[in-house]
Amino acid sequence: MNLNLADKLVTDFEAGKLSRRQLVARLMGLGAALASLENFSHAQQSETAGKANEPTFRATGLHHIALDVTDIPRSRDFYEKHLGLRVTHGDDNALFMGADRNFFLTLFRAEKPALDHYCYGIDNYDVADAVVRLRQAGINPRQEGGRVYFPDPDGLTVQIAGER
Repeated sequence: MNLNLADKLVTDFEAGKLSRRQLVARLMGLGAALASLENFSHAQQSETAGKANEPTFRATGLHHIALDVTDIPRSRDFYEKHLGLRVTHGDDNALFMGADRNFFLTLFRAEKPALDHYCYGIDNYDVADAVVRLRQAGINPRQEGGRVYFPDPDGLTVQIAGER
């Protein structure tokens, strides 16, 4: 699975080739596919424990997606009606919606629609340790309080957080 697919989805969305609903559905599918690959990879890696090719982190699944939208009430109504998401907190500048404890969607008011960032849950997440690991891996992370962000190879913003 190539994360260039996520970049293509966002590009298609921004070009009007995908609706917001299609974008979210496909990103959620991508997250599910990556989680499946992680489960497969984890089983394989238990056979090769102790090898030097360990990943920087082990994602446990998609934690949340944050979208920039032009009209938060309109987007809120859309996600409530078509995906059954419920508002958990927020306002007309930043709204958080969820369906259960395992995933949430954040809507940020913006001039144009875009993927703001996506976040993976990490086992045993520690902010300071995450920053050190990323720097050791040659990545320059951005820390904002307990949140850690970094760019993927195509410049999409990835966030990591503790498991939900």
